[in-house]
Amino acid sequence: MKYPVSSSALFPVAGLLFFPLTAQTQTRPNVVFIVVDDYGWADVGYNGSRFYETPNIDKLAADGVIFTDGYAAAPVSSPARVSIMTGKNPARTGITDWIPGYQYGLDKQKLSKYKMLSPEMPLNMPLEEVTIGEALREQGYKTFYVGKWHCAEDSLFYPQYQGFDVNIGGWLMGKPNGDVRKKGGRGAYFSPYHNPMLSDGPDGEYLTDRLGDECLKLMDSAGRSPFFLFLSFYAVHTPIEAKPEVTKYFEKKARKMGLDTISPFTTNKDWIRNTPYRAWHWKERTIQSDAEYAALIWSMDENVGKVLDYLKKEGLYDNMVVCLVSDNGGLSTAEGSPTSNFPLRGGKGWLYEGGIRVPYIIKTPYMKGSAGICKTPVSSTDFYPTILELTGATLKPYQHKDGVSLVPLLKGNTVFDRGAIYFHYPHYGGKGDSPAGAIRKGDYKLIWFYEDDHIELYNLKMDISEKENLAETQKERALSLQKELQEWLCSCAAKMPVYNPDYKEIKY
Repeated sequence: MKYPVSSSALFPVAGLLFFPLTAQTQTRPNVVFIVVDDYGWADVGYNGSRFYETPNIDKLAADGVIFTDGYAAAPVSSPARVSIMTGKNPARTGITDWIPGYQYGLDKQKLSKYKMLSPEMPLNMPLEEVTIGEALREQGYKTFYVGKWHCAEDSLFYPQYQGFDVNIGGWLMGKPNGDVRKKGGRGAYFSPYHNPMLSDGPDGEYLTDRLGDECLKLMDSAGRSPFFLFLSFYAVHTPIEAKPEVTKYFEKKARKMGLDTISPFTTNKDWIRNTPYRAWHWKERTIQSDAEYAALIWSMDENVGKVLDYLKKEGLYDNMVVCLVSDNGGLSTAEGSPTSNFPLRGGKGWLYEGGIRVPYIIKTPYMKGSAGICKTPVSSTDFYPTILELTGATLKPYQHKDGVSLVPLLKGNTVFDRGAIYFHYPHYGGKGDSPAGAIRKGDYKLIWFYEDDHIELYNLKMDISEKENLAETQKERALSLQKELQEWLCSCAAKMPVYNPDYKEIKY
C-alpha cells in the first residue's frame, strides 16, 4: 500500500503557454476527458485544501491552465453532463435536473410541502444531439466511455448509442449500485457492482481502481489511431465508501490536525441560515474533516495518476488534450454533508458558488509546467467547441450553441471575454435549495429565486463567499441583470416551475 503524500500548495500565477498544432509537424492529439462526480471546488490541493490530498490532479494543473472561475452548467449531475456532451445549456435541452429528478414520483402528500412544482423534463438525452463523442468519431477518433453516464434512463440512449465505440460502466444509475455496507463491510463501491454495463471483478475489487484499469486497456487497444477517452468516475458521489486502509490514514491525519475535536457544522450566522423564504431549516458543513471522504478522493486521484502515468510512459502525454472537471459542487448541506466548499457558500443543488463553481483544468498539446491561471468565467458548455478546435475539427455552432471555444484564453489572450454565463435550475434538490436562475457577468452574479421572486446580487471579485447582497444598494445593476436573464430564458424556451395548488406550509 502506497500511502498518500500531502500536496496542498497553491500554484503561482504564471504566463500561459500554448503551442498550436500544425498539420505539417504534429499528428492529431489524443483527448482524455475526466469528470469527477460531486467534486467540490475546494476539494483539490491546488485550491488550498489542507486535509484532502490530490498530488496527481495538482500535477496536471501545473501542466495546464487552471480556470479559477470554471462553472458546471447546473448544480446537479445530469444537466451538467448533458451540457458537456452537447455544448448546450440545460435550459435549452430541457434536462434541468438529475434524471429522473427529486420530485419525480412523489405522491400528492409528499409534494404538498413544496411551494412550486417542477416542470416535466426529458429522461433521455435525445439521439438527435450530435455529442462530442460523435463529433470526434466523425474525425476518425476511436471513442471510449468509462464510468458514470446518468444522461438517460432508457438503455437505448446509453453511450454506445451516443457516439462511443465502447461503453464500460455507463448506464442509468447516478451512483454506484448495490446495498451499502453489506456483510464484511463491503458495499456499492466494491465488487459485485450490480451494473449491467460492467462485469463484476474479484470479490472486494474497488470500483474506482477498476475504472482506471479499464482505461489503460482501452488506450492500449487504440494502436496508432487517435482516441478520445471519457473517464467519468462514480467517485466521489455517495455512498461515502473508501478503502479501509486509506481511511485509517486520514483518520490519523485528522487527529494530528485536531480536526476530530472541531464540529464540522459552524454556528456562524453567515453559514447556518434559516432562509426566510424556505419552509424548512438546513445546515452547512464548513470544515473538511471526513476521513472516509478524503480516502474516496485519494483513490480517485490515484487513478487519475494511473492514466497520466500511462500516457507519459507511452510517449503520448506531450501531444495530449487533457481536461478535468466536476459535474457540480461538493455535497455540503445534505446526505451526511461529507465536505465543505468554504470559502464558497452552499453546495450541490444550490446556485450559490458552492453548488456550481468547480475544479476546471485544461492541458493542451506541448503545454507543460506553465501553471497557468485564468480568472475569466467559463462554463462546462465550453469544452465541446474547445476540444473541436484543439483537435483541428470543424466547429459545429448549431450544436454547441451555448459553448464558446476557450482557445484564445489557452493562448494567453487576457482580454478575451466569453460572455455571460446563465443557469436555470427550476427544481428542488432536497438539500435546502429551491428553484432559481442565475447569471454571471463579469465580476457580478445575480440569483433570481422563483419561489418568491426575490433577487440577490453579489460582486464575486470582492465577495467570493456571497455574504453581502447588493440587490438594493445597486438596484439598477440588479434589475438589468435580471432582465437579461429573463430574456435569455425566453430565448431558450426554458420551462419554468409553477405554483403548487396543494402546497401546505410547514411550521417549525
